[in-house]
Amino acid sequence: MTIGVMAIIAVLILAFLRIPLGFALLTVSLAGLTMLMGFDVALTLLPMTISEAVLSYELAVVPMFILMGNVISRTGISHDLFRSANAFFGHVRGGLALSTMVACAGFSAVCGSSYATAATMSKVAYPSMREHGYSEELSTATIAAGGTLGILIPPSIILVIYGILTQTNIGDLFIAGVVPGILGLVMYMLAIYLVSLSRPDSAPAGERTDWKGRLASLKGVWSFLFIFALIIGGLYMKWFSPTEAAGIGAGIALTIATLSGKMSIPVLKDVLLDTARTSIILYTVLFGALLFSKLISYSGLADGILEMVSAQGISGLMLMLMIIMVFLLLGCVMDSLAIILIFVPLFAPLIDAQGYDLVWFGIVVVVATEIALITPPLGMNVFVLRATLPEVQLTTIFKGLVPFIGMDLLRLALLTTFPAITLWLVKLSSG
Repeated sequence: MTIGVMAIIAVLILAFLRIPLGFALLTVSLAGLTMLMGFDVALTLLPMTISEAVLSYELAVVPMFILMGNVISRTGISHDLFRSANAFFGHVRGGLALSTMVACAGFSAVCGSSYATAATMSKVAYPSMREHGYSEELSTATIAAGGTLGILIPPSIILVIYGILTQTNIGDLFIAGVVPGILGLVMYMLAIYLVSLSRPDSAPAGERTDWKGRLASLKGVWSFLFIFALIIGGLYMKWFSPTEAAGIGAGIALTIATLSGKMSIPVLKDVLLDTARTSIILYTVLFGALLFSKLISYSGLADGILEMVSAQGISGLMLMLMIIMVFLLLGCVMDSLAIILIFVPLFAPLIDAQGYDLVWFGIVVVVATEIALITPPLGMNVFVLRATLPEVQLTTIFKGLVPFIGMDLLRLALLTTFPAITLWLVKLSSG
């Protein structure tokens, strides 16, 4: 148990020192396993863990979804999503901010990165909002908050990694993420609407677009909507597995981009190279996380904590609230992926022993880390946005995020208290 505690502390220190997470996890895991079992056993476990992961059918989902996202994002989908959303919402008060939120949700679901969404939408939507008289607080906060939706709305790479770490069905995780993701989008849009009502000068109404114009605006996003519906619908109906869905999505995205004339040989080369680089980075991190998970298991840390929790009489909702607080606090200073890779192997056995559903726990964990991306003092999305918009003060962004954080905490409370919100689609698809 002591070695397990030391390992977690060592990984956290290395992470704070900006050592690459994959290297930190692999190094600490090898050192810890050597202390537990000897150097020869540790060296044997390393290639075994890597070979098991490489030969895993489920792991093939990662590069396929990354490829799909890269292809779609290179077709100008961010501008198309914003234009289409603005055609439907631009005429109401706060319409540009509402349109930005919808576009953020769509683009972040495609690219799978909250940071990339914040950086991209700051260039696509922020100039338009400022031109129409929107306040800096609302404009920047909308983009920062909207970027967080992508790590939950499927297809989500973080949910894939959570599924691999906990041996949870990835298809069920994707289906379970739909309702909480839509709920997050709706609650964010409600926050924008309430802000626009209370402070009309910060969010003026725009021009109304007729239905002909609205339908015409969908031309640029129909391919994205089709792929999303096919993936989620196919998983829900059990037509194909998550890995097959990833392959189908990537193939259709490449076909549509090629037929529309947006996929040239140089662009395809860049897409494939970017996909390969991102996949290698994620694989390296995942290999380290799987080996680290074995270290946590062999060290007896999870069992020791479970015994300690039982001895203290902590169980059920109280235990869950304590774990959520850990994720929220860590999220203020760490990346979401790092938190999940380090702490899910520790906490998942505790939750499983309490009889909770690991699919539900995965969604709650992702929502908690989402909130951490926009909370002070080190909300990572805020700093990404600040880097792309240096003229805006950090205090301005954080001040504008207050209503969004409030909505997030309310959503987290609802999902934690009522697991049925998360699981009812999963049960319907299984029935």
